Amino acid sequence: MNTRILFLVFCMLFGTLFSQGVIKGKVIDANTREGLPFVSVIVLNTQIGATTDERGEFIISNTPLGYLKLQASFIGYETVITEDYLTTKDKIPFVSISLKETSQKLDEVVIANPLFKKSMQSPLSLQSLGIAEIEKNPGGNRDVLKVIQSLPGVASNPGFRNDIIIRGGATSENAFYLDGIEIPVINHFQTQGATGGPVGIINADLIRKVDFYTSAFPSNRGNALSSVISFTQKTGNPNSLNTRVTLGTSDAGITLDGPLTSSTTFMASFRQSYLQLLFKLIKLPFLPTYNDFQVNVKSTFSDNSQLSIIMVGAIDNFKLNESVNDGVVDEETIKRNRYILSNIPVQEQWNYTIGANYKIFGDGSNQQFILSRSAWNNDAIKYFNNTGQVNDLLLKYASTEVENKFRYENNRIVSGFDINFGAGLQQATYTNNTYNKTANSQGGIVQDFSSELSIGKYALFGQVSKKYLDERMGVSFGFRMDGNTYNSQMKNLFNQFSPRVAVSYALTNKWSLNTSLGRYYQLPSYTSLGYRDIANTLVNQEQLTYIQADHFVSGIEFKPDASTKITLEGFYKKYGSYPFSVRNQISLANLGDDFGVIGSEEVTSTSKGNAYGFEVFAQKKSTSGLYGIFSYTFVRSEFQDQQNNYVPSNWDNKHLLTLTAGKKFNKDWELGTKFRLVGGKPYTPYDLNASSLISNYDLTNRGILDYSRLNTERFDTYTQLDVRIDKTWYWKRFSLNFYIDVQNVLASKTTTQSFLLPSLDANGNKLTDPNDANRYLLEDIENSSGNVLPGFGFIVDF
Repeated sequence: MNTRILFLVFCMLFGTLFSQGVIKGKVIDANTREGLPFVSVIVLNTQIGATTDERGEFIISNTPLGYLKLQASFIGYETVITEDYLTTKDKIPFVSISLKETSQKLDEVVIANPLFKKSMQSPLSLQSLGIAEIEKNPGGNRDVLKVIQSLPGVASNPGFRNDIIIRGGATSENAFYLDGIEIPVINHFQTQGATGGPVGIINADLIRKVDFYTSAFPSNRGNALSSVISFTQKTGNPNSLNTRVTLGTSDAGITLDGPLTSSTTFMASFRQSYLQLLFKLIKLPFLPTYNDFQVNVKSTFSDNSQLSIIMVGAIDNFKLNESVNDGVVDEETIKRNRYILSNIPVQEQWNYTIGANYKIFGDGSNQQFILSRSAWNNDAIKYFNNTGQVNDLLLKYASTEVENKFRYENNRIVSGFDINFGAGLQQATYTNNTYNKTANSQGGIVQDFSSELSIGKYALFGQVSKKYLDERMGVSFGFRMDGNTYNSQMKNLFNQFSPRVAVSYALTNKWSLNTSLGRYYQLPSYTSLGYRDIANTLVNQEQLTYIQADHFVSGIEFKPDASTKITLEGFYKKYGSYPFSVRNQISLANLGDDFGVIGSEEVTSTSKGNAYGFEVFAQKKSTSGLYGIFSYTFVRSEFQDQQNNYVPSNWDNKHLLTLTAGKKFNKDWELGTKFRLVGGKPYTPYDLNASSLISNYDLTNRGILDYSRLNTERFDTYTQLDVRIDKTWYWKRFSLNFYIDVQNVLASKTTTQSFLLPSLDANGNKLTDPNDANRYLLEDIENSSGNVLPGFGFIVDF
């Protein structure tokens, strides 16, 4: 073999050709926005650094390559540790650092933004993830929502869905913000009326960090009962054009960032999946395809004003692979495919959010004017036996949700008080055209209606925070009031008065006590607000109110060193006015972990529930190449059944355990592992008598649940071990990261509710019960999984 080829292979496998990088940036005063000279800026945990010039600018040469943090220190200012920035031989990141003046003595050094985020408004129940933690998370597939499943209080379902289940709350109880702009649709093929789906829309290539609140929500973030997830995007490089190309097991993408003008930068990404080809090759009965895009443009008009524009959206198509059983000989596989083909509709979705955030900075204050528009279109169609014949139509669904939003915020510091206040306005339009044949234990049901609903929403909010007792104790009080024009109950702001208080006390430099108490409200889904009966009446208009959740959380925090945190938190959530299904006599809190639509039916705001438990969390941030997370949650979740008795909800997993660990080795190798244990959740058994009726089964093509025995059974606990190996090469013009990400390495088997399927005779005809010709002869088909799921990918930066 040619010696040059041998040399190149050797370099790729065992080393890097270059080992030093460059970082540029600027340090500014957070109040005046002016550059700060003579600030010391170093690469964290190294002696490599520089001092800013008279304009506040700096250049650090000979840095290590890969993801790095910077530390900026200046007498009279709080020391700041930045988020992660990627440095390669050719990619020179530009880091903007904002320093606040300290109230401490001038000779004291105070770290204001350590590796673990904490604020007076949210002193507990807050976790933050940096981009390095997201990209290298084992089993995460660079999907932010999957990475969040490593954090305390978060349950997940077996399989491939991104259902975010927080402290026993339903999947509909979460709110998502991108650069301060609310994003209603966060997943491809998202369940309408909830938030879950198989793949996240947000591209990790544009994300700088994620802040994850499971309680103590800031008052400027509304419409959430279980969590607020806030994404902060990167800023495009102001000096040069950068390109990133990704190729993974499920999709391929490209991301560009760079300058548009001397004061404006951009980032833009586009991803396209090829799952349809892959799923057809491995003979799966469904063929999904998704595309998404994400753009941010940031412009600095002056030292005191900035404009940020974001765009994010997706186009999803879901088809059936009706030839999936061709050549298949395994009977169980054939039956499972037949069941899935008879159930899943052909589906199309598209969505987008476009928004602008204009910031004005003043003396000790800043103002934000946030304007956005979101739209979501969801279409689905299903025919009996997939014939496509008009007479066999079971489902034809077309729905849109459009929201136009404006929010004003004012942040200022007055006499040591940190004050945030503002207001919000929204206009929402919902349309729905539904023809749906279904059934429950009482028999067949036909929904046939068209609906259009337009409502206005409005909100006022404020929060005041201050430190006392030589800054050892922080106290924050906030309130929020939401209203809308849907009915007279919800029109009155004071009916949705939402107070909250948080207190933190530092016992020592390492130990602190934290507690919060708050009431939070969430508007029921548009699918419930806009539901009409066959007489075109908004049947829910006079009986729906905001859903209410009262949180009480208290805990203790221990930080033995700057890179380690250990916390113990207890939590209690009390739910009221939860939508309750008149048709099925269950709380909608038990729904949302499957595809389709939740809440498009008659409901009443009469359900109550509780969720409570405790969390133990320990995290070691990467400083010497070793990092890890230990998270254990005990959680109980209960909601009322049709007799008003409290029974375990669908989210009552009891035990949640996650262990994540990784190690960075020489030659830019990295190994990561993640082990998850999720207690089996409850489920409702089938009503076999109703399910076997031909008149029912031909409408549902599945078993009918017996809600009189709501969640009386429970699945087994499931475990999963994921392993990821990364190797990165740095060359003069580009860098290459190759990774292998294997999910369920131990092939752990998980079993969920079985399928009910009519038996067939030798000619392929459905068999009827010999004792009753009106019933099918049904058989149970095991619904289990336990395959090892290997994946790999390439990330090229140039």
